[in-house]
Amino acid sequence: MRTQLGAAGSARAVGDTGGPDVPGALLRKYLGDRRFALALPRAVALQILHPAIATALTEHVSYRLWLHKRRTVNAMVQIAYSDRDLRSLIHSGHAHVQGVDDSGARYHALRPDVFFFQHATYVDTLFFAIDTFIRPLGPAESARLYDECVDWYGRYGISARYMPRTLPEFRDYFAETCRTALRLSPAALQLAPQVLRPDAWIPRVLPNRVVRAIQHPRALDLLDVPRRRADRHALWLYAKALAAAAVVAPRRAKYLYTARTAA
Repeated sequence: MRTQLGAAGSARAVGDTGGPDVPGALLRKYLGDRRFALALPRAVALQILHPAIATALTEHVSYRLWLHKRRTVNAMVQIAYSDRDLRSLIHSGHAHVQGVDDSGARYHALRPDVFFFQHATYVDTLFFAIDTFIRPLGPAESARLYDECVDWYGRYGISARYMPRTLPEFRDYFAETCRTALRLSPAALQLAPQVLRPDAWIPRVLPNRVVRAIQHPRALDLLDVPRRRADRHALWLYAKALAAAAVVAPRRAKYLYTARTAA
């Protein structure tokens, strides 16, 4: 699957949609926004509840979880924004990540169902971050953004056989996978404190209440995190403050360095 996203991104400043007909315009506008990075505890909580991903993180990552996520998220943003073929980044970084989880099931980071679910957590979080911290998207924009996420996934060079073709199909897939494939494994228990109290990179600035409030309902259930009205109110206040700050913030402060410099 070939995409024009990278070429479009390199031709314009990051954050400039360039009009409704420019390929990749919405993804380029929002994926590199630091407000997406602030919402990442939502994605990472779901990832650690997938037994294969959690085991891989505990067995193959030798440094703190959020330092690892800073590296991996910047790589995926670079792939989305660049006009270069960066598939080798994915394959070289994941080929050695394999083993056996706590149930005795073998895993490999490049197995299409595992790799796509990890990507799907970022897609879910991207939509959540936009709707919560930036502005609600209408149905047409949401459908278009998902189409651009499909093209983005095509740049990884991993089989797309698990990837739904439309946003409604994606939402059904994501709900079902979260319901049936996730569980609280020993590896998840080990990683959960780092997810719920980020200690590095952009998410470290989040108040505890906001970290809890942005979680997917399935993560709240499996991690036994209570749903509190005060947490939801804290998220509302935090989102309002972010929106006010974004009005006056320069582009260099709003976007990840990787997004601003990808070529």
